[in-house]
Amino acid sequence: MPPARKRTRTYDPAKIRVAVLAQFGNVRQGVHALTEEQLARPARLGDWSVRELAAHLTMAVETVSRNLDRPEPGAKELALLDWPFATAARAGDIADGTRELARDNPDLDALYARVEQRITERLATAPDDRLLAAGTGAMTLADYLVTRTVELVVHTDDLNRAAGTDIPLDRQALAACTRLLADALAVKAPGASTEVRIPPYAVVQCVEGPRHTRGTPPNVVETDPLTWIRLATGRTDWKTALDDAKVSASGERADLGGLLPLMG
Repeated sequence: MPPARKRTRTYDPAKIRVAVLAQFGNVRQGVHALTEEQLARPARLGDWSVRELAAHLTMAVETVSRNLDRPEPGAKELALLDWPFATAARAGDIADGTRELARDNPDLDALYARVEQRITERLATAPDDRLLAAGTGAMTLADYLVTRTVELVVHTDDLNRAAGTDIPLDRQALAACTRLLADALAVKAPGASTEVRIPPYAVVQCVEGPRHTRGTPPNVVETDPLTWIRLATGRTDWKTALDDAKVSASGERADLGGLLPLMG
């Protein structure tokens, strides 16, 4: 008998909408409090400054508004679990656009206010199944908003580490981000020999090999959500996380170093 197909995870669209708006609100308040000295610090993302990173964070939700303003594409092109692997090709364009956005919008408060108003107004009437002509491929609004939790959570963490801030992470946004990146690992390395635990949000099985059916699996990886997100996006590497005791890994198939990062 062939193995049972894994069910694709679903997300509550209403909760994801709330999470996106909540996390953007958290970032807006945090950016408002930044000093000029903080804004001038390196963001540790290429040659970006914290000011450019702060500007880039508005792009995470402005792309929703901008795509809702565009004509609806004729067909869906990208599934949610394909998105993490489709982002690297756009890195150059995104970097150029970020520098231009920061240069053209020295008043970050005004930029954030404008972007927040636009996304709030457009989400009030847009249906979940509305297709968006996203740069990575046409997606439903519901799926695209899940990807926005990844952008917002990852870059909020970048901002906190670069500027020394403590901008809170919305729980629902953090959960969605963690789960999407965990499921992406299972797509990249299908199998059931290794169990990856990211409490309290996700457990996935991956990596080819003997399948366990009961009791504690022979290969187990466990870490916290932020460490997992940093590993999946290349903010830290596998060896560093192990050496710092941020990850526990047991079993001969528990070394995920060769599979990470998932996103560049």
